[in-house]
Amino acid sequence: MEQRGVPKFQLFLACVLSNAACLLHAAKVPALFIFGDSLIDVGNNNYINSLAKADVRYNGIDYNHGVPTGRFCNGRTIPDFLGEYLEVPPPPAYLTPNLTIKDISRGLNYASGAGGVLDATGANYIARLSFNQQLVYFAGTKQRYVTELGMDAANKFLADSIYMVAFGANDYINNYLVTFSPTPSLYNTSQFQDMLISTYSQQISRLYDLGARKMVVFGVGPLGCIPNQLMRTTDQKCNPQVNSYVQGFNAALQRQLSGILLKQLPKVRFVYAHGYDRFIDMVKSPASYGFKVTDEGCCGLGRLNGLLACMPISNLCSNRKEYLFWDPFHPTEAANMVIATDFYNGTTAYASPINVEELASVSAVV
Repeated sequence: MEQRGVPKFQLFLACVLSNAACLLHAAKVPALFIFGDSLIDVGNNNYINSLAKADVRYNGIDYNHGVPTGRFCNGRTIPDFLGEYLEVPPPPAYLTPNLTIKDISRGLNYASGAGGVLDATGANYIARLSFNQQLVYFAGTKQRYVTELGMDAANKFLADSIYMVAFGANDYINNYLVTFSPTPSLYNTSQFQDMLISTYSQQISRLYDLGARKMVVFGVGPLGCIPNQLMRTTDQKCNPQVNSYVQGFNAALQRQLSGILLKQLPKVRFVYAHGYDRFIDMVKSPASYGFKVTDEGCCGLGRLNGLLACMPISNLCSNRKEYLFWDPFHPTEAANMVIATDFYNGTTAYASPINVEELASVSAVV
């Protein structure tokens, strides 16, 4: 029964935050908060002056009745699948206008195409939300929860929720590796990696300070194997140098999560989600996963559909489930499902030291 004098929306949110039985469908965690780049953007870039947009067809052709949402994919992203497994609906894009407290009761997605760890990353796409900016927005979101619920209830809600963080790819392909970028003249590859990991660690610590206790941190996939890189080669084979940068970054990130950060953030539980090896296996043994095409985007323009992103004038494949890549940069829904399943209930080869399903059952310490 509704309490006299208490607004309906506040009762609804309080119900969600307390995991009360009044929920029609009990989720495994109260909410999801998602930070990252175009791999997991669900439409934030629709609302800013960015060249990195996925708000035109054929993006989303297999999702939402074919209406583009801002996902750089034909269908669902990795967090979409993880949300389904956790029984939490996809959180809305943070920049969606007029979001109510009910709209954000199951979390928010702050991810932005071309966004990176470094503020300078993605400048070639004009506007984008860096991790620093996404954290500023999340701090405002936290205050909104505190205003509605009080500090203790808001902190409990945030501690019990799961946070997905996916950065690093753009810091290479849209910063360090961009033609005429000044970054390589300022840092060699080792120095750049160190600076990137140091900055990323500070940002993860900031997320912890804002209340995050259960974090899923994604490693970077094999960027040397995406169509945008393959089109630059004569043999259509993965670029080993680019992949070596990614492997170095991933190894350093994993060391940081299991070492220094774990000591500095005593109440945190990390999942390092490393899809690199699985993705390489899908490239090398596509038939094992039902794929036939691994060196070309399903939707795009230019050689291997690797030059320009998916748009109404793009080439479009008809057999999307047989393609590993959707466009020059991003996996198809079919590939995302394989990776998401690994992260959710896979072995330590893909999610360590525990997987997302196990993380959901961990009791958080506020």
